[in-house]
Amino acid sequence: MSDLTLQTPVRETPANTSAARVPSDSLPGLKGMWVAVCLEYLEFTMFFSVYFVARWFHPQAFQEGAARLWTWGGVAVTLVMLTSGYALTQAIAAFRQGNAQRAKQWQGAALAIGLLYPVIKMLEWRWNQAHAIDASSGIFVVVYYYLTINHFLHACWGLGGMVWCLARAKVGTYSSTDVRGLEALATYWHATDLVWLMIFALFYALV
Repeated sequence: MSDLTLQTPVRETPANTSAARVPSDSLPGLKGMWVAVCLEYLEFTMFFSVYFVARWFHPQAFQEGAARLWTWGGVAVTLVMLTSGYALTQAIAAFRQGNAQRAKQWQGAALAIGLLYPVIKMLEWRWNQAHAIDASSGIFVVVYYYLTINHFLHACWGLGGMVWCLARAKVGTYSSTDVRGLEALATYWHATDLVWLMIFALFYALV
């Protein structure tokens, strides 16, 4: 009877399968950040509504307004936002490949490039003052400051997040299997970047 022993199949328990059941469509980063991004877009939807209402009632002012702004300043901010966002994506990729040192270098690059944003905006505001572009210059300039200053605040929050994530990377928080915090930061920065692209198109490029 020994050679007739029955072999019962080993059934996979839920505990064995739970780790493998990772949703293929799961959002990167943290869910809380996606909620924050949705709220940010809701906020800027209201801001852009102000823009379109003002443009509807003052079309001539908005058609002539773009020529008054420092276009190269807007172009420079666009390049800074895009390049800094690219560096963040490279940092995430390096962490996933197990190259933490390279990832931290990319994070440092993203922060260094991103810090050019407030510098450029300060130079732009000084340029505006030198060319008498202030709140008394008409509805176009008022709405321009209304949106760009709000975007400036959101971008500064993103820069603060870069400092925080870089500090956490230096103490070994992120690894090849867990970069959720850095993904959340990149999500926020890319979302803020998309808002800027809208601002650039509506104020600096659209005539």
